[in-house]
Amino acid sequence: MKHLSKIFCKEFNAYFASPAAWLFMGAFLAVTLFVFFWAEAFFARNIADMKPFFSWVPVLLIFLVGALSMRIWSEERRSGTIENLLTSPVGAFQIVMGKFLANLALVALGLALTLPLAFSVSIMGSLDWGPVIGGYIASLFLAAAYVSIGLYMSGRTDNPIVALILTVACAGAFYLIGSNMLTTLFSHKVAGILELIGSGSRFDSITRGVLDVRDIYYYLSIVGVFMTLNILSLERLRWAGNPSKSHHRQWLLFTSLTIANLLVANVWLDSARTVRVDLTEGKSYSLSSATKDYIAQAAEPLLIRGYFSKKSHPLLEPLIPQLKDLLEEYQVAGGSKLRVEFIDPHSDDEVEAEAADKYGIRPVPFRMASRYEAGVVNSYFDLVIAYGDEYEVLSFNDLIEVKSSGRGDPEVLLNNPEYAITAALRKVIGSFRAGGDVYSDLSAEVSFKAYVSPADKLPQAFADFRGVLESTLKSMAEESAGKLNYEFADPEAGGGQLAQQLNELYGFVPQIAGLFDTQPFWFYMVLEGSNESVQISLPEELSGNSLRNNIEAALKRMAPGYLKTVAFVAPELPQQQNPYMPPPPGKTYNDLRAVLEENVRVIDADLSEGSVPADTDMLLLLAPENLSEKAIFAVDQFLMQGGSVVVSTSSFNANLSNSRLAAAPYNSGLDDWLMSMGFTIKNEMVLDPQNASLPIPVPRRVGPVSVNEIVMMPYPHFPDIRREGLNTEHPVTAGLNQLTFNWASPVVVDADKHTECEVVQLVKSSANSWASDDVNVMPDYQMYPRNGFVTDVDRNEYTLAASSKGRFESYFKDKESPLLPENSEGEEEDSEKTGDASAGDESTVYGSVIQSSSDSAHLVVIGSNNFAEDMVLSIASQGMGSEYAAPVEFLQNLVDWSLDDSGLLSIRSRAQLARTLDPMKDSQRRSWEYGNYAAALAGLIIVWMIRMILKRRKRAQYEQILAEI
Repeated sequence: MKHLSKIFCKEFNAYFASPAAWLFMGAFLAVTLFVFFWAEAFFARNIADMKPFFSWVPVLLIFLVGALSMRIWSEERRSGTIENLLTSPVGAFQIVMGKFLANLALVALGLALTLPLAFSVSIMGSLDWGPVIGGYIASLFLAAAYVSIGLYMSGRTDNPIVALILTVACAGAFYLIGSNMLTTLFSHKVAGILELIGSGSRFDSITRGVLDVRDIYYYLSIVGVFMTLNILSLERLRWAGNPSKSHHRQWLLFTSLTIANLLVANVWLDSARTVRVDLTEGKSYSLSSATKDYIAQAAEPLLIRGYFSKKSHPLLEPLIPQLKDLLEEYQVAGGSKLRVEFIDPHSDDEVEAEAADKYGIRPVPFRMASRYEAGVVNSYFDLVIAYGDEYEVLSFNDLIEVKSSGRGDPEVLLNNPEYAITAALRKVIGSFRAGGDVYSDLSAEVSFKAYVSPADKLPQAFADFRGVLESTLKSMAEESAGKLNYEFADPEAGGGQLAQQLNELYGFVPQIAGLFDTQPFWFYMVLEGSNESVQISLPEELSGNSLRNNIEAALKRMAPGYLKTVAFVAPELPQQQNPYMPPPPGKTYNDLRAVLEENVRVIDADLSEGSVPADTDMLLLLAPENLSEKAIFAVDQFLMQGGSVVVSTSSFNANLSNSRLAAAPYNSGLDDWLMSMGFTIKNEMVLDPQNASLPIPVPRRVGPVSVNEIVMMPYPHFPDIRREGLNTEHPVTAGLNQLTFNWASPVVVDADKHTECEVVQLVKSSANSWASDDVNVMPDYQMYPRNGFVTDVDRNEYTLAASSKGRFESYFKDKESPLLPENSEGEEEDSEKTGDASAGDESTVYGSVIQSSSDSAHLVVIGSNNFAEDMVLSIASQGMGSEYAAPVEFLQNLVDWSLDDSGLLSIRSRAQLARTLDPMKDSQRRSWEYGNYAAALAGLIIVWMIRMILKRRKRAQYEQILAEI
């Protein structure tokens, strides 16, 4: 070690004896910063990551290492000092290792000088340090491989330029073998083998944030091979001119065996796919526990089949090995419960016919063009997840995302494939169960409690229905094999103590059959499990089949894994009178529907009759308009039954028609009801200086012609909510990094109305926001060039979305039910003549109001009528230059949270944290850019100063020794 450290110090100091090291490192830093900010358009990408830097590191290191290592041995050979080294008592291993470590330390110093870049990005946005750490580790191992190549090539010649050329050629060959430039010329199977050999593809795997022992060993094997060759070349120089001896043959045999073992170990380690560390903040490249739990729910074998063509689009082919690696993790997690297959339909006509006939999968024609070829390739890129007779198909649109790039081609990445696959897996299991035995999926015994008056106290229709209920429960209890038991209880018995308990616990009160049949009675049904209870509503038709359907729907809500149902309430689209005219403006939510339908069953609900569909698990009201009293009653009683309600509404509604923005007051009909629940929507709109852009047509003269040019202008009515405005502690918003609201009204929470509820502020505007009741939402940039609106107003932060969970009191408490008929005197006489009219009517009308809710009730209020609307998402996407889906993701998170589906929510949240840059002006961007150039220059100056201090200290030591002598 003593000799090794001396050689290391001598070689490391020799680099700084001439200006070569300074020039090379300075050039490396200058090129790195230029590529990062200009070639990769860092600010245009608007993503807080170091990917633009690490994507160029493998190429830049080839030239940096080649320049630094070209003189290591060639200079020794040219000057003749290599003979002194070979005849010295120091072993060849120590000499080679000392030079190797000195060169690697210099490269590490150059990489360390780029660290201010990472710290700058972390200040400009929320940076995930996992991929950054992985990137620097990968850079060191890659640099070690290149240095070992440079050492060996430098030892083959006495000309440094020749050594540089050989190093660049050899290291470049390793990089090119696994690059897209070469792999796209072959099938993805051959491309996968080439990527295993290439140094650049291995590097990309680590820079994702995953330290895989196979990738680390790959670089170490290259180091071992070329270091062994370097030592052998030194030994052969010592033998030069001597006759061949057995010792020489032993050296050759030992070298051959060492190299063979180093290379073969790569093949042996290829099966060690689970020996890796996921450094990403959300463990984005590891299967979550939720996925494993969903797989464990399968009672029959699951099938995941990948249909991939041998030849695909060049931008899709690199994603196929990543998908295969992920699916192999599914195979490991599922064991015997899951089977994974990979098929190329082009290789088998029967398989291709089955894919088309059974699953509706057909090849997609992709247009492709490069400098070598152009044409159309018909390719498969699909996954099938099958369970029993249920299946889901995921096409390339479901699995990838496309981002704009600073260079020519867009960037194509996998779009959280674990979430897409697990959601499909969960859906097929839930759909299969829906047609099976619901009792087998119950984790514990459940009790059906019928709080019903005796038959002699019930109206005739309900007395008959009591008998239907008893026979239905008896039949279902026998089918359940002990999983379901039932009990009847009269709330008025024993002095009414049970009635009082039911009122306190569920808000139940006596019911009446009509305005002229005021005899009170009880008829409530509750399903109770170990940790939850579900209220069962009376069917509209008092029949055995309707009753069984309602009970089974309640059982499915208590059993895990079943597909949940979301009732969708949105304004009806206006009718188009003239087919030749543009359609009238209206709100559509097609994007939201498509996303929700991936995981839940979405139905359209008509609340006009005063009830919510019996199988509804969540009620989603988007921009409700002029709701009737019966509709409000339906929403109220659904909440009182412990349901989940999400309301997105505002006091104003904005529309874009005829290329003009217009806003008008809006009446949802829910204002009084929301106020009784403790929420008030103010008659104002929030404007925020931290906002998204709006595409504005600006006239511009092109010669004699005036044309409208679309310019992105700041628009305060689109508050751009960043991390500080999102509740990072709540599961709905914890995974979001940004959210845009549109023409939003402040949501005021009345704390006095939420004494028994847990209220959470989900989204708030910035502290510099202001509110206005002006319906003129067109910006005037001529009068107010800064943001188009007057800004000389009071500033404050405003709540834009809030949630409440717990016990609510009904808006209709102590009121008559709106469902009771308003009979006239004539109708009363008719009813007296014909007896109880309801006795023979299949759609019996009864009146009851649940006075308060259970603790499981959820209410979420969003202060916008345009939230997640298709038109608004389109405008936001134009402003960002890419598809914008944050509002859809927010509502999707709300659905999962409200339905207690924490598994999918946790998987999606890991990928939702879009690490965008904080908003900043052009002057701030330039400041950051120039600041990093200054930091790089300052780093070089600091290294130079440290070097000078050490040099002076060493000179002083020499002078002291000479003085003593």
